[in-house]
Amino acid sequence: MSRTLGRAIFSLVIAVGLAACASSSYRREEPKMAAKTIEEVLREHSRELMSLPGVVGTAQGLCAERPCIKVYVIRKSAELGSKIPGSIEGYPVAVEETGEIRTFPER
Repeated sequence: MSRTLGRAIFSLVIAVGLAACASSSYRREEPKMAAKTIEEVLREHSRELMSLPGVVGTAQGLCAERPCIKVYVIRKSAELGSKIPGSIEGYPVAVEETGEIRTFPER
């Protein structure tokens, strides 16, 4: 009887271990598709991004031939970089240094 109980416990431990591995971070997940279009996401988040000191523009662009959100800054810095997320609602964000952007005077 004790041999059967030992096998049952061993089997249970193995089963729990396998279940834990299957649900752990070792499993590679497919990238999730964004629920909104990039235009919607950009429209909803541009004001927030533009409120950051040093951000002078936002746009839709391509990063590695995939849609992304571009954030244009006067000068890249670690402080500003820590405030701009790497992705927004599933779309990657690329930060580009442009310097100040000025409008042309009206004629």
